[in-house]
Amino acid sequence: MKNLEYKGYTGSIEYSKEDDLLYGKVLGINGLISYEGKTGSELEAGFKEVVDAYLSDCEEEGVTPEKPFKGSFNVRISAELHQKAALLAMENKMSLNNFVAESIREKVFRTAGKISHPTSR
Repeated sequence: MKNLEYKGYTGSIEYSKEDDLLYGKVLGINGLISYEGKTGSELEAGFKEVVDAYLSDCEEEGVTPEKPFKGSFNVRISAELHQKAALLAMENKMSLNNFVAESIREKVFRTAGKISHPTSR
């Protein structure tokens, strides 16, 4: 199932059989911003409404809105794996950051059934 996208935000799509209702939440930010609808169109409209409301509230309060998936995160791995990755990156004349990004890109595209494009960064 695809997610909803609007103004750089991603929303999940779930179904409650008990309530006969579609619902979701904005992904990748702290806090809970949720929405619902009886139809796909209502769900999408609800998603857009809560994103717009969130951005409006942030503006009114003088707060910078959270941006989901900023492109920066910490990864904890074993010292042995860190060493092997760093050495392999050096052998390939790459920074460790680029090596990790390329490894993730390759896995994501392979999992998604797409061809990896190493130069598309």
